[in-house]
Amino acid sequence: MRNITRHTGRLVILKRLKNSTLGNPKFLAAVLDVNKNGVSFETATNSMHGYSIQNYDNKNVTVEIGTYYNKATLHSIKEMEV
Repeated sequence: MRNITRHTGRLVILKRLKNSTLGNPKFLAAVLDVNKNGVSFETATNSMHGYSIQNYDNKNVTVEIGTYYNKATLHSIKEMEV
């Protein structure tokens, strides 16, 4: 994975994508800032993030997003403490 950047804001799951060939879920999501501007990304194929990302929906998070095969892909996610 290349070009990893860090973003903070509210996580919004935009769409559930087609499962991988092994049956693991994938999601299209975005991290929005206060002005509703943000960055969209996908969870990686056959990644544990496909299962755990639903726990962070509509919560403030810090994500690291990288480029993998020219797609913005989730590298890591952490919930921000209040």
